[in-house]
Amino acid sequence: MKCGVVTIIGRPNAGKSSLVNALLKTHALIISPKPQTTRNSVRCIYNAPDAQIIFTDTPGLFTPDSHDKLGLFLTDSILDALDNADCVLWLADAGTRKLRPDDYEAARILPAKIPVILAANKSDKSDPSPALELYGELLPSAEKVAVSAKTRRGLDALMAAVMPHIPEGEAIYDPDILMDTTEKFMASEIIREKVLMMLRDEVPHCVAVVVDEYKSPEEYPDRKKLYIRATLVTETEGQKKIVIGTGGEMVKRIGGEARKAIEDVTGIPVYLDLWVKAVPGWRRNPAALRRLGYA
Repeated sequence: MKCGVVTIIGRPNAGKSSLVNALLKTHALIISPKPQTTRNSVRCIYNAPDAQIIFTDTPGLFTPDSHDKLGLFLTDSILDALDNADCVLWLADAGTRKLRPDDYEAARILPAKIPVILAANKSDKSDPSPALELYGELLPSAEKVAVSAKTRRGLDALMAAVMPHIPEGEAIYDPDILMDTTEKFMASEIIREKVLMMLRDEVPHCVAVVVDEYKSPEEYPDRKKLYIRATLVTETEGQKKIVIGTGGEMVKRIGGEARKAIEDVTGIPVYLDLWVKAVPGWRRNPAALRRLGYA
């Protein structure tokens, strides 16, 4: 039996969460076309007859300024995930034709002697060869593979490259466990996914989701529905008005889509109660970030 941790890193929108969903054959992680969709390192469990692999999805690589406290939290979470990895899967967009300072910085902080697999994603849209050659100069010892999370192209080759780097050991998680996280966190992420999908420009990046109450029929037998009360936190009153929408239309749409998605995941009826409030400058306020779970 083998059991180990593979940390996935790469630029924003490289498709890290989509790749994990494809490997697990389910919609475990939220996705959107907007950068920095992933804010927390999330451990997802891949089970095979002779192995268990914990894939750690991380926020997209970027270099935040010293005032961007949320950005600093995101980069710290990447470093923590690298420290616990048996192997690093560096995911690049197959259409990349130029390296950025963030790429060089990420290569610099990679733990010494840790095996790295370089995968060019979205190979169904672009020729992956130039991207693999470009990143190959940065990661000369990395094994290279072309994949497409969308079409599932190259996933078998990717797993064949990963498996030799997984150490022997007993499974850590029960085979029925999909993610090393709470149902409450999953609900907050589903709600935030709908915010990202429905709002434009900078607004969704200024929104955090806090689940204030989570009462399931398992814990409260008198309830027939899962009750969730959550708050959408914005940075300004103007953003708050946009999230609420005219006559509350936008927040109702967000709530309706999120409720259906949570029901699909949990398999039980959901009553979702959404509120919106402004916390000025929360992304730059360490105390506010701690209250919102980014610490």
